[in-house]
Amino acid sequence: MSGGRTTLPPPSRTALFLAYLQIGLTAFGGVNAWARRFFVEKKNWLTEQEYAEVLGIGQVLPGPNALNTAIGIGTRFHGASGALVCALGLFAGPMTLLAGVASLYDAYGQLPLVRAILTGIAAAAAGMVMGTAMKMATKLRPSLPLWAIGLTALTLAVLHVRMPYVLLMLAPLGLLAAWRELDR
Repeated sequence: MSGGRTTLPPPSRTALFLAYLQIGLTAFGGVNAWARRFFVEKKNWLTEQEYAEVLGIGQVLPGPNALNTAIGIGTRFHGASGALVCALGLFAGPMTLLAGVASLYDAYGQLPLVRAILTGIAAAAAGMVMGTAMKMATKLRPSLPLWAIGLTALTLAVLHVRMPYVLLMLAPLGLLAAWRELDR
């Protein structure tokens, strides 16, 4: 493992399952923010750079990025079985809760108070995503070209440019900028 820390023994499959079960049950609106905190800050199983790499891959692949990232982390430690236990842990609790919440929403979702609560929850989730991005950026200290690519991606998102086009435009630039960083 990189990042200048002492290599720790890999977490067991049970530890990974329980980690993602906890994350899945407590990470309302920001699974990757909670996962980063857990894996990097709390358990020190991954460095900031290692988590950023797995998260980056998880975000550019099709499908839910939290699931993609969980699969990447599980695979990193225990191959296919690690991927499976992380995915199961991530979704076991929330799927159970979702079944109950969906039935409540079906009955009460049109009430003004419920709609206001859901709007507030969405705003909090957006803030968590932005806060995590800033925390990672300050710890990773990206170069000016990488900052420019990130800000361009944000601008394109605000302009509602579709993700495949953003990737086609910015992925080659990101690869070039990262490659230049490695040469320094």
